Amino acid sequence: MLEQLKKEVYDANMQLPKLGLVTFTWGNVSGIDRDKGLFVIKPSGVPYEDLRPEDMVVVDLKGNVVEGDMNPSSDTSTHTVLYNAFPDIGGVVHTHSETAVAFASARIDIPALNTTHADTFYNDIPVSEPLTKEQVEGEYEAETGNVIVKTFADRGIDHNATPGVLVGQHGPFTWGATPQKAVYNAKVLEVVANIDYHALTLTHADIHVPQYLLDKHYYRKHGKNAYYGQDNPKSLNH
Repeated sequence: MLEQLKKEVYDANMQLPKLGLVTFTWGNVSGIDRDKGLFVIKPSGVPYEDLRPEDMVVVDLKGNVVEGDMNPSSDTSTHTVLYNAFPDIGGVVHTHSETAVAFASARIDIPALNTTHADTFYNDIPVSEPLTKEQVEGEYEAETGNVIVKTFADRGIDHNATPGVLVGQHGPFTWGATPQKAVYNAKVLEVVANIDYHALTLTHADIHVPQYLLDKHYYRKHGKNAYYGQDNPKSLNH
């Protein structure tokens, strides 16, 4: 079942250690088949070097395991909430990449300070409120997804324009059209967090990138007038 998607999700998971985004088994990637209403996710606690495509676990949009010999990721319920709340995303990533976790620990947004950020994220990358005692002692992983969705709703942020979040005192989640794009966004999030950390140690001034420069860089890569690269709408005539 979903053998091609299993291979895609496996390949995306294997990018996490290669990109320096995970320590030990602290991360996971999933990908969804919207037509079938099923997603594929990494099994829980299995070292990356031991993973095989056939180990990926198939789950439905209620969080039930449909196929697989192993337990799915402990974060499966978070992925389930995100797929239901954001019906246009195709992949989700969770890591504990170090600089992003530092911002999450401090409960500080990753601010948009430069064009590196603006190429991928249109807003400051938001940090959620930490989960309450009741949320942690209840359906913890589902509540993690709920607090992400609430953060975007409360702050009026487009989840496609800013495809990532920090869960307060926990860490980053990203998403994208595919599992591979979600991994790309996870790496960019960690890179801009690291850049921002260093920039913010050098000055106490407000160094947010101006809106006109953010717009220029974001819309070079996104939307109907994008021209970056070879395949965007206006690439050939720019």
